[in-house]
Amino acid sequence: MISVSIVNVTSYTGLELLRLLAGHREFVVTSVSARSSAGQRLDAVFPQFAAGRNRGAGTSPGSLVIAEKPERTDLAFVCLPHAAAAETVLELQAQGVKVVDLSADFRLHDASVYEKWYQHAHPAPALLETSVYGLCERYRERIAASSLVANPGCHSTTAILALLPALSAGLVKPDIIINTITGISGAGRSLKLSSLYCEQDEDASAYGLDGHRHLPEMIQELEAAARDGGHPQTLRLTFVPHVIPMSRGLLATCYADLKEPSLTGEEVRAVYAEYYANEPYIRVIDTPPHTKWTAGTNLCLIYPTIERATGRLLVISCLDNLGKGASGQAVQNANLLMGLPETTGLPTAPLVP
Repeated sequence: MISVSIVNVTSYTGLELLRLLAGHREFVVTSVSARSSAGQRLDAVFPQFAAGRNRGAGTSPGSLVIAEKPERTDLAFVCLPHAAAAETVLELQAQGVKVVDLSADFRLHDASVYEKWYQHAHPAPALLETSVYGLCERYRERIAASSLVANPGCHSTTAILALLPALSAGLVKPDIIINTITGISGAGRSLKLSSLYCEQDEDASAYGLDGHRHLPEMIQELEAAARDGGHPQTLRLTFVPHVIPMSRGLLATCYADLKEPSLTGEEVRAVYAEYYANEPYIRVIDTPPHTKWTAGTNLCLIYPTIERATGRLLVISCLDNLGKGASGQAVQNANLLMGLPETTGLPTAPLVP
């Protein structure tokens, strides 16, 4: 069995990891940490995790005492905010622990780009050279050979997966627009005015209009895909996220002009189907997807089509922002890190209703 620690277990991503790992046949959670709840038993803070027995340790994770800092384990999931995450990752890597970092600290390859978007110097720039961007659909072999994986952002994952086939095949021009809608859990579990029920219910709003921090991630990965596909171009990408009153889920609508206006919808869908033919969690479907179709899963559903009036490529993609957009993808990455089939312990059947 592989021992696992979850750093900042009281976050939504930490709790989702607990849920997913409860059914994992190889990973055993032996350490949980969170400064706000340090010293308390996990099941005293979250009684829903009290039932059952952990096969490896002989006890439920609920019996673990939440520590201020994680114990040494084979693998660690770091669910801290940026900057704080990098400091913890440095300590874990020095101990020989393999890490999946769910923050933004190791997603961007260039420390100067990180500093521009996050407004402070990178706490561990040397690790940027060895970290791997954790999108299995692009970097499966590199992830398996690494010790530090940077889990992609939720908006980034949805948009990148929607556009990879088109950019890799050189189908579209560089001007691209991406609109997303996300559930409230994407804002995290910390108390803030904008996340209160009375503020969010019956409401919808755009945010990040001065530049969302997932934008450079999208540009970095989509331009890399275009280069690797033999169609290099500098993208002019507009990204506008929106929040709506649902708990979980993320849907992206991507717009791009085709280089060849004569392309048909069937031809575009064939490109997408071939690109993702062997991917266990990508479904290229024939109807626009709903966020509920991915709830509780590690799936990403993608619907490419051509708008009749303009001949423009439209790609609709959706996933669970806590699943493939965060913790599910983190488990997928961890499976590869530890030499396991990447599908181990990850559900594909959505919650209904």
